[in-house]
Amino acid sequence: MYGAGDPRSPNGNPATGPRAKVTVPAIRARKGERPLTVVTAYDYTMARLLDEGGVDALLVGDSLGMVVQGHQNTLPVTVEEIAYHGRAVARGAGGAHVIGDMPFMSYQVSPMQAVETAGKLMKEGAFESVKLEGGAAFAEHVFRIVSAGIPVMGHVGLTPQSVHALGGFKVQGKKPEDAEQVLRDARALEEAGAYAVVLEAIPPDLAAEVTSALSIPTIGIGAGAGCDGQVLVCYDLLGMYRGLAPKFVKRFAEVGSTIVEGTQAFVQAVGDRSFPGPEHAFKPNGFPTEERPVH
Repeated sequence: MYGAGDPRSPNGNPATGPRAKVTVPAIRARKGERPLTVVTAYDYTMARLLDEGGVDALLVGDSLGMVVQGHQNTLPVTVEEIAYHGRAVARGAGGAHVIGDMPFMSYQVSPMQAVETAGKLMKEGAFESVKLEGGAAFAEHVFRIVSAGIPVMGHVGLTPQSVHALGGFKVQGKKPEDAEQVLRDARALEEAGAYAVVLEAIPPDLAAEVTSALSIPTIGIGAGAGCDGQVLVCYDLLGMYRGLAPKFVKRFAEVGSTIVEGTQAFVQAVGDRSFPGPEHAFKPNGFPTEERPVH
């Protein structure tokens, strides 16, 4: 365990000084200004490192069902699991804004269910806002949540919780009528009170059109450079997820390979007894070897 003075301890001092907290009004004010950066996080250590890296917001996404739990999609994730990971991320977040995903079937039943789930996530997950998937059909849900004093980020285009209805993880809004629906959905969320909207896997010209039509920031993922910000899964951008990466992913580091190489070096060092060395051991008790107690 870590001691109270250890910088890895929740009670220790961060390696760098504190930065101003990123709030919902601050995010809204970035519309058309310096692009926003959002990255998923699922634990304290990753949250702390990403925060130190300067991201504006940390999203505890239901993507944890795939990249943490190993499921084929996000559907099995529960409210309790999102809240658990949220508490860990909040402890390491520092200045970054912390957003919690509302899992599949935790809000779709009714606006009342949506308010109750959002409230549970805020109380038990230590979140500062929530995110939900869906457009005009869930505008009333967003309105009710916002009316309860809980900020909401919307999510249109490819909505992973609808993977079976969509026939897989496919680009959305390619046909004129589908593009119009994406725009209507985004506008409906803005009118309902959402402070930002994620645009996932839609053509870049459509994303630029939606971004221009809204007065709130758009956060793109597979939606081109015309959005007000970008979001990626932490394991994707760091090269830690070894599966097939979507087209829109760029690996900004190869941490996965570094982990494998470091583990191999550890296995080798233990095997040849070069680790632990004298520098890794505590001071001996001082007993002569032949007098040292066996038990």
